[in-house]
Order: sequence, then structure tokens, then C-alpha cells
Amino acid sequence: MVLGGAVVEEEFRRLSVREAQQTPLGRVLSEMAREGELYRRLDGGKVECFACGHRCVVFEGLAGICRVRFNRGGRLYVPWGYVGALQLDPIEKKPFFHAYPGARTLSFGMLGCDLHCPYCQNWQLSQTLRDPVATRLADFTPLTPEEFVELAVRHGAKVLASTYNEPLITSEWAVALFREGKKRGLVGSYVSNGNATPEVLDYLRPYVDLYKVDLKSMREGSYRVLGGRLQTVLDTIRGAWERGFWVEVVTLVVPGFNDDDGELREAAAFLASVSPFLPWHVTAFHSDYRMQDTPDTPPETLLRAVRAGEEAGLRYVYAGNLPGRVGRYESTYCHGCGALLVERRGFAVLRNRLASTRGICPDCGVRIPGIWG
Repeated sequence: MVLGGAVVEEEFRRLSVREAQQTPLGRVLSEMAREGELYRRLDGGKVECFACGHRCVVFEGLAGICRVRFNRGGRLYVPWGYVGALQLDPIEKKPFFHAYPGARTLSFGMLGCDLHCPYCQNWQLSQTLRDPVATRLADFTPLTPEEFVELAVRHGAKVLASTYNEPLITSEWAVALFREGKKRGLVGSYVSNGNATPEVLDYLRPYVDLYKVDLKSMREGSYRVLGGRLQTVLDTIRGAWERGFWVEVVTLVVPGFNDDDGELREAAAFLASVSPFLPWHVTAFHSDYRMQDTPDTPPETLLRAVRAGEEAGLRYVYAGNLPGRVGRYESTYCHGCGALLVERRGFAVLRNRLASTRGICPDCGVRIPGIWG
């Protein structure tokens, strides 16, 4: 379990008498589960899961592609009652730049993912989950929704975030936490790969206000390599925006994978067709996991992506993961008059001129799209 600093860790231990446990993966997946809601029963004991775009048809005794949603006795069981990672973050780390600038966010993760991106930390765990005799130990902490929300309130968090692993595949548990958080005035958010279904978006909407989607490529072939489908992600972005989620989109710009000008322009044009006010974050890749031979993304590439976004008509394009090396593109400027509104360096908010105006530019009176508190 990852905890955000000694203060948070100590508070968590006072809050719950149950200590973090190290337990074989199979036991966690089998015992820390309950019947899900995002599925339907089929003939012959099979079930169809619609938590993510794979829409797995799962036979008795087997699991879906994510390896954490499984059929037991003709019913779909899903992760429940634990966290595998817990961190107190600034909201800018998610990243959300047009929602509650500087707000503390209590972020949690569980196990599993429905894609297998070779540059992601979840790749290594997903390989273990695919091994039916895995003996790898999982760090996890059992807790209740009430304990989770109490921890958030004690540490001044405004936002709750399902992140680290893919949140869609653990949506029932996220909704349980966010439903409890909503009673205390907390905001639910998803940091997702966007491999969603209309059903799961409708299920989440009453409890999730902020939705970050990774748009990893504009090439169907590239998405097949990652284990997904481009059209599903495009439909998720448009569908989430139309349902009233506050949506921000991130593209990790990877040299040799998705960094040519044509692909960047296609991504920008699609996002602008959803809304010119949809924020697009183009972020730098750092060599890791199975892509250690791929070079890091230079700032010049991010600035090319920014130009593609601006030329497509996007009003808010940001460059990330290279603090201090991308000029004005870490900060928010008014689309009406160009005034500096929220000044940032990395994840730090240095100045927020929208804090007292509730999203109105103090210089020209234009409303800035977002949720400003």
C-alpha cells in the first residue's frame, strides 16, 4: 500500500485497527469481492460484463480480460472492500486543470487493468494476474466506505479519485466510496483509459463529476497493440462530455508511436469537434517498463502538439511532465482576453485569480469553462 506521507499513514492507522496485509493475489481476488451490478446473466451459466468496452462473456469459473471480475455460480463477482494504493495528491496530478485548482485529492487504486500498455506500471501486475498459479503477494488494506471518506475529510481532501489501476473495472466499489463521499460534499473523479460503455457511464454519472480520459493514439492498429479499440475511446470522450461530466483528455506523446504531425492534428481535430473548450493535456513520455529503449519526449515535440491543438481551435491546451520547459503551457489563460488566470509550475498552483470569481475572468468578465468551486 502506498500512503501519501507519514501524517496520512499515521491517521489511517488510528482510523482502522486493521493493518495493511500482504496476501497472495488469488486470495485477495477471491475473498475481497461481492456480486457486481454491471453485468447481465446469460444462458448456460454465462454472464456478460459491461463495465468496460470489452463486454466480456465470462463462463463459470473464469475471469474476464481484466482478471479481477469473475463468474462464480453464474453470477459476476467484482473487487470490493479494499484499496491497493492510497495517496493524497494535488488535483493537478490527475491531471485536472479546470476543476478546483490546488484541491487535495485522496486517490485510491485496486488491482487489474483491461489494457496492457507496455509503458505503464500496470503492465507488470497484469502479467501476474494472467498467471493462474501466481504466488506474487499483493499489498492491500481492507476498509469501509465510511473509513475512506473519514480519512479524506480529516486531511482536507475535496476530491476522491479512482486511479492507478483502471477504474472502470472496479466501478461498483468506486461508486460505493463516492456515494458516501457525496454525503460529505466530496467530489468523485475517474482517471481512466476511456475503454467505457454507455451503461457504465450512466451508472457512474450520479457520483462522478470529473472524468479524465487517455487518448493514446488516433490509429486503430496502435490501439490493438495496447489491447483496446480507438472508436470505443472516442465514443467515451464524446459520450462523457454529452452526459455532463467535466472531461479533460490526456495524450502521452511517445516518440515513434503517436508523435507524428498528422496523428497529433487528427487528435486535436476530434477533440475540437466535441468542444473547443475541452482541455487537452499533451504530456512527455519517460522511458520505463517494457519501453526503456524508447527515448524521452523532448519539449519541442510537446510544443508541436500544442500548436496542432491551437490550430484545430482548442482553447485550452497544456503541456505536461516537463516543468519549466514548456513556457506558458503549464498555466491557464483566458480565452477571451488572454489574461493569466491560474499560474502553475508542474503540479503546484502559484497563483489562482479565479478563486474569488467562481470561474469568471476578472479582467474581461468571460466565463471560463470548468468547475471552479
